[in-house]
Amino acid sequence: MPGPAPPAPTPAERGRARAIFGRLKKRYPEAATALSYADPWQLLVATVLSAQTTDANVNRVTPILFARWPTAQHLAVADPEEVEAVVHPTGYYRQKARAVIALSAGLAERFEGEVPADLAALTTLPGVGRKTASVVLAEAFRLPAIAVDTHVGRLARRLGLSAASDPVRVEADLRALYPQKEWAGISMRFIRFGREVCTARRPGCSACPLRDRCPYPGKTAAG
Repeated sequence: MPGPAPPAPTPAERGRARAIFGRLKKRYPEAATALSYADPWQLLVATVLSAQTTDANVNRVTPILFARWPTAQHLAVADPEEVEAVVHPTGYYRQKARAVIALSAGLAERFEGEVPADLAALTTLPGVGRKTASVVLAEAFRLPAIAVDTHVGRLARRLGLSAASDPVRVEADLRALYPQKEWAGISMRFIRFGREVCTARRPGCSACPLRDRCPYPGKTAAG
């Protein structure tokens, strides 16, 4: 659970945050995960597999994975070595195979194989943290949730939306700045912008549509 609520943002801070997000919505009218999935369970597994690799890599292996083990109940009893062979291209394949088998077993045992549309319940599953749970809630269920990955955290700090390094605090800061109806659309827009423009090492500041709203001290030199 998040820690104590951050101080309430001022009207000016909220207005600036919403102006930033308005530009991101204009740039990305439709923003959704690039992971391919047919149901919440498939998205949950795909999100776990997406750690330290590209969505394209995950999308190459999940059709094989889900054709062989089509439900949580099937994957829960899969041979780990067989799952490792399928997910090998995504990297860290031993850990990932164990993780998706364990979370599938948890779903089968406690939720009859159905992904719960609830953050607290999701995070009781082995290997499922707030970020992964929030992706599933926002994308598969369209519920108000903000997933904070490295891109979201970096943009929040550079844009002056949060000073925190802890993802839970960043999430709390973003929740305070934006109305709940916008939460589900925040993460994927921030992620796309972080991949395309506000990259970690060489942000494209000179062509950034948020340049006039951005207090990042390195933007002139980086641009």
